[in-house]
Amino acid sequence: MTVFNIGSINIDHLYQVDHFVRPGETMSSTSYQQVLGGKGANQSVALAKAQAEVKHVGALCCADQHILQQLQEYGVNTDHIAKVEEVSGHAIIQLTPSAENSIILHAGANHKLTKSQVEYVLALVQGGDWVLLQNETNLVAETLQMAQRAGAKVAFNPAPMDADLTRKVLPYIDLLIVNEVEAMDLAETDSIEKATQILPEQYPELAVMMTLGKDGVRYFSQQEDIKVDAFKVEAKDTTAAGDTFIGFCLAELERGSDFETAMRTACAASAIAVTRLGAAPSIPTLDEVTEFIAKQS
Repeated sequence: MTVFNIGSINIDHLYQVDHFVRPGETMSSTSYQQVLGGKGANQSVALAKAQAEVKHVGALCCADQHILQQLQEYGVNTDHIAKVEEVSGHAIIQLTPSAENSIILHAGANHKLTKSQVEYVLALVQGGDWVLLQNETNLVAETLQMAQRAGAKVAFNPAPMDADLTRKVLPYIDLLIVNEVEAMDLAETDSIEKATQILPEQYPELAVMMTLGKDGVRYFSQQEDIKVDAFKVEAKDTTAAGDTFIGFCLAELERGSDFETAMRTACAASAIAVTRLGAAPSIPTLDEVTEFIAKQS
């Protein structure tokens, strides 16, 4: 089985700073790194490191072929990444000593996907395959509809959140992956508990995986409600925590694990990732995650 990840590819410019820059302030960083990033690319790397078969679908500036090479070195299939004239997507990230981050995004090539490119890829979908999307590319609604028609299992991580768009596409989704704020926005409530009731009532076929940061993750649908606690670690950089979780969770589900096992493995992977700097470079291997879980037990 394969995960087709139709998602963003960014070049992340990571600046370590004493505090977030204030209006009118010019400030020197204490260090700088340029690394592979973007929610889509990070999730593809996590899937590959979790030993899933992942094909990334996206667009990248033709001048940035070294990014393709990085994805390939991680084990990601890049056959369906278009090379375009538009500047590649990129992010300016400020990271403080307390592991908080502030991010400015530019979509660039990530918004140059074409319908024909997506249609070609979805024609390759076979029974049991997953299609994964985030909200950093264009054609999101159309792609989700086409993925459902193609017979794929569809997972959507609607970040950055557009509540109106997400509500429109929920009927096409099997698994929605959100944080607690996003879940409450979608349910139009200020209560997490009410959100866990409202969403399954309004969308009976939908399963929701709600990440809770240091409190772990909760999976709920009309049939189930499962909570898994996070592992306690000293965080250095939380940039790729959510993307690491999603990649490892889908990889486990693809292997046939139940949701509780998948979430526990994904929580362990995220715990390791936040102890390291950077986005894609911080994501652990499956062997590292297995060893980490064994030590916790």
